[in-house]
Amino acid sequence: MITEHALVILTEDIPASGFEAGDVGVVVHIHRDNKAYEVEFLSLDGNTLSVQTLEARQVREARNRDIPHVRELLTA
Repeated sequence: MITEHALVILTEDIPASGFEAGDVGVVVHIHRDNKAYEVEFLSLDGNTLSVQTLEARQVREARNRDIPHVRELLTA
């Protein structure tokens, strides 16, 4: 079960915002019955890039063996 402040991984691209499957975010709010989450995406220096409302199917909880990967956020 995903909890508040958990690290989550996108499971699909979000083209409108420039985020891609595999990007890492932090859950800042859980909607009723864990059907959706407010997820904050941060730059490595701690600045908020975006807060997105995502359905449960669009994220998964980070696992112990996940490796973060750095890329520059490209937006339209």
